[in-house]
Formats: sequence, structure tokens, C-alpha cells
Amino acid sequence: MELVILGAGPSYSNVPGAVGAAYLVRSGDEALLLDLGHGAFSALAVELEPSALLATAISHLHPDHFIDLVALRHYLRHEFETARRARVIGPTDLANRLDALHAEPGWTVQSLDTEATGGAGERTIGPFLLEAALVTHTDESYAYRVSVGGGTGLVYSGDCGRGDDLLPLLRPGDVLLSEAAFGAENADPSGIHLTAGEAARVASEGMASRLILTHVLDRYELSEVLAVAERSFGGEVQLAEPGLTVDIR
Repeated sequence: MELVILGAGPSYSNVPGAVGAAYLVRSGDEALLLDLGHGAFSALAVELEPSALLATAISHLHPDHFIDLVALRHYLRHEFETARRARVIGPTDLANRLDALHAEPGWTVQSLDTEATGGAGERTIGPFLLEAALVTHTDESYAYRVSVGGGTGLVYSGDCGRGDDLLPLLRPGDVLLSEAAFGAENADPSGIHLTAGEAARVASEGMASRLILTHVLDRYELSEVLAVAERSFGGEVQLAEPGLTVDIR
């Protein structure tokens, strides 16, 4: 299984070309996408023909994690002589939220087959096992674990304000892809995001093999963010950046 970082930016950035959250998971010719934030559709289209995705799993309904579903919907509907469709898994109100953007009930269902993640649970999607757990952030936010054939998994935090919410998904040896919006701080004052230190603590307690930090706000010095995580976690620590590819086995 392979992880390709398409976008790792926070909700805003002064970095030219910054792209919102989007993480592609591949197994052979099959692919599953975790989140599709602002600017990520073009990065996805470079990696594969977008209608070939088995599914897209959305973590929560903040636009920096789902807004490029609009681009995906337009592509599916207008790029082909016969319109295509895509499976999208996410919070209960996802289709209504997309419809509201266009003030057009039924806009989403014209090209996207949405289904509610539905609390904690698991789905088999092609070769992938997708598991979900509710996490502290919005009223309905999810972390996901993706694995193939019972092997090593990738656990993606989405946006998460309580690190312990991720522990039920983590298995020894997994790779943890965790947001660290509040970087090198001791704690997030809002209580809805993680710091690098908290992500590292969870990686250590969950016996992850690797920690990849993402969604870090621009104001933090990235070398310091890495150093904070490395003090609490003995495994490999990386920063997510577009184009990074990680083998998960």
C-alpha cells in the first residue's frame, strides 16, 4: 500500500501554491482518497484519472477538507460524453452542504453517490478495509484507518482535538498521519486541534512505526515542529508535503 500526499495545507496559507488536505492511498491499480480540500482536484488529476477512484472519504465538513468535491462533481458531469459518478463517504449532512453552496437541492446527487460514515464502523472498498472513528472537532468528525489484507494500516486523524480519540484505530506498526495545526505549542487553546507533541504522544502510545505531521499553521517553524515530535516519539517523524510518497507495509 502506498500513500501519496496531494495536499497538506491548513485552512489558510501564505505559501504560493498551498493545497488543502488530500491524501491518496494506492494498492496496485486501485485507489482511495482521504479528503479533497481546496486546490486538490488538480493534484489528484495529475496522479490518476479522477473517476477511477474507488471512493473518497471525507473527514468532516470544514471546506478545507471537502470543497474540491465541487470540482470533482463538475468534472464527472461535464468532461465525458456520458456523465460518470463517484462514491463519497462522509458526515451525514455532506450532500446538503454541497447543495447549499449552489442553492440547488439535488445538485450533489447528479454525480456523487454520498453515504454517511455512520459513527464507528468499517467498510470493504476494493482491496481496502476502511475503518472510522468519531473524533473531537465538529459535531461529526472522523478519523480513518486504511489497510489491505489485514496488513499495516494508515491512520489519518482528520482534524482532531483529542489525541486519545485516535488510539482505538491505531495498531502496532501502523503509520499515523496526524494533523498538528498548533505545531510546537503545548496545547491548542481552542481544544479542537492537535499539537506536534500530542500527535507524537499518541503515536508512541499506539506503537506506530512512523508519524507524518500535516495541516501545520504557517506561523510555526517546521524544524521546531519536527523537533518537538521527535522528543516524544522514537520512530521516524516526517512533515507531509505535496508529492511525498510513503510505502506502507
